[in-house]
Amino acid sequence: MKDYASLWLAYKTKKNNRDCRYLRSIHITGTDASDERVKNAEKELKTGLKAMLDTEPEFIYGQTSDPIQITDGKSILDSEEYKISLEGDALCIEAHSGAGILYAAFDVLRTIACERDVEAEYASGKCVRPSNPLRMLNHWDNMDGDIERGYSGKSFFFVDNEIVIDERTVDYARLIASVGINGVVINNVNVKDAASYMITDRYFDKLARLGEIFAGYGIGLYLSLNYASTIEIGGLDSADPLDEQVIAWWKTKMKEVFTKIPTLKGFLVKADSEGRPGPFTYGRTQADGANMLADIVKDYGAIIIWRCFVYNCMQDWRDTKTDRARAGYDNFMPMDGDYHDNVILQIKNGPMDFQIREPVSPLLGGLKKTNRMLEVQIAQEYTGQQIDVCFLIPMFKEVLQFRTYVAENKDRVSDIISGETFGSRFSGIAAVTNTGNDHNWTGNYLAGANLFGFGRLSFDTELSCEQIAEEFAKMTISEDSDVVRTVTDILLPSRAIYEKYSAPLGIGWMVRPATHYGCSVDGYEYDRWGTYHRADHLGIGVDRTDKGTGYALQYNEPNASLYNSPEECPDELVLFFHHLPYTHRLHSGKTVIQHIYDSHFEGYEEAKQLAAKWDTLKGRIDDEIFENVKERFERQLVNAREWCDQVNSYFFRKSGIPDEKGRQIW
Repeated sequence: MKDYASLWLAYKTKKNNRDCRYLRSIHITGTDASDERVKNAEKELKTGLKAMLDTEPEFIYGQTSDPIQITDGKSILDSEEYKISLEGDALCIEAHSGAGILYAAFDVLRTIACERDVEAEYASGKCVRPSNPLRMLNHWDNMDGDIERGYSGKSFFFVDNEIVIDERTVDYARLIASVGINGVVINNVNVKDAASYMITDRYFDKLARLGEIFAGYGIGLYLSLNYASTIEIGGLDSADPLDEQVIAWWKTKMKEVFTKIPTLKGFLVKADSEGRPGPFTYGRTQADGANMLADIVKDYGAIIIWRCFVYNCMQDWRDTKTDRARAGYDNFMPMDGDYHDNVILQIKNGPMDFQIREPVSPLLGGLKKTNRMLEVQIAQEYTGQQIDVCFLIPMFKEVLQFRTYVAENKDRVSDIISGETFGSRFSGIAAVTNTGNDHNWTGNYLAGANLFGFGRLSFDTELSCEQIAEEFAKMTISEDSDVVRTVTDILLPSRAIYEKYSAPLGIGWMVRPATHYGCSVDGYEYDRWGTYHRADHLGIGVDRTDKGTGYALQYNEPNASLYNSPEECPDELVLFFHHLPYTHRLHSGKTVIQHIYDSHFEGYEEAKQLAAKWDTLKGRIDDEIFENVKERFERQLVNAREWCDQVNSYFFRKSGIPDEKGRQIW
């Protein structure tokens, strides 16, 4: 008996489709039946169809060198594309690689699990091409088993500085492959000393085995890399990317690494930020550092993913022109075009640090000659830490649909990271993941919706939040239509509710330093010279206009003018871009101070309504799931109440302006 949940791969018995004739014979065409991914696809189909429909299909394999035609006259050529159709009484899967066959198998199983009609789904031929080339999870797991910003127990990859490979490792690969993930960075981007040794022979054998398991599910293995490894384990006194000794050491090391771990796809690097070493130490550029490594790993078909989270955390906020939000654009835009073709810049969705509300990073729409990928966070570091329910897919959809105006056409973030806008070969989306060794993988069962949803959205960016939430509820919680409706009614507004009772109008932060959970209005840990939000007795907000830090001008027009104007700026971001009087009237018609009062009272009341909806599911869903989420809601309501009371009290005392509705503010 497994000591962890199967989540959306539980494959529960279905009453519908039991006599579906199309699932008795499955024809697989276009790839080698000996491919491990194809073998795993067949195994998954056998397991799932037996469990759900008590059906044991016959598998017939065929080969073809011809292009697989799809309905719009194009052909399936990409290795991850697939086509599912019905011919006679058989279900036909066609692809030119094992990855395509595997994704098609999970497509079929999801259709059955969600009780969609097989004939309606596939009769006219369903052709699928993933939206993004790279769809990755970044683990912040440390070798000692701890997880930085982990809210679901310990690591299932590492225990006491050893790599663990067991049944759960395989089921993890199954779980994430089922939603379309094709790359995993297994260790923390803040690489500590012990983690540096992952590129030594102590770990090569297990990393090679892990890479093989991942490859069998279409997943590439990546490692986070300590940029100063030449010093920490190489015996050199420098990590200068232009130093010949440094380059020679990396060439020798990479030959050893890729020989011992042949499935390794590349490295993720964080440099020159929050105390991490990097090329700036030696007066070099970020491009110098990234290109040095990229040129070496290119011989092995690998890539370097270079994180753009580069800023000076000790900067003096008393300087009105100093602005952490500017750092990404300022550090990377001047080098657009300098990065080599197997370097990808990984850019956070916002310019700060995974807040509940930020503008989309201007760097995503600034670069024109450089590969880039979007980075989001499904570990809820600042959004409730998998205690508070906060379905993040609506936020990710907003980011993906944001128009950057970097080109006349295909200028949405989703177009850019798909590679379509500039023809990028290496691009995509990554998420800091929310998994751990808790029984249910994600601490709170409902936090699993973010893991499931990120995978589904990265594979198909046109999916709606509603469809993703409904699929998760049906496959993980219950197939009962009333239960599904209740769960989706909880998930869909939860991000907006969290935003209401936490930081208002885009100001961000206000969390307890170090832990990042719970309210501390003045609590931003690096801000030694005053509050982050710049509140005084007259107003609140950060002036990022042309008269302030100038950050608003990093956007392309018309976004720059929109954000630069307090009259035009969207309400939800107005305090991110402007310092405004408490009496400033928003587009909603409310003053800033009244919005703060109203939103926090409303957020707490709406959080109570979510908890009450969950209570109606008692006895209608699995007891463990019910009790797990109920206990989290109890803690969420305490948190929401504290946010409401502390924020409203703080700004009432700061402004001296009473609530116009006469509610008591402590």
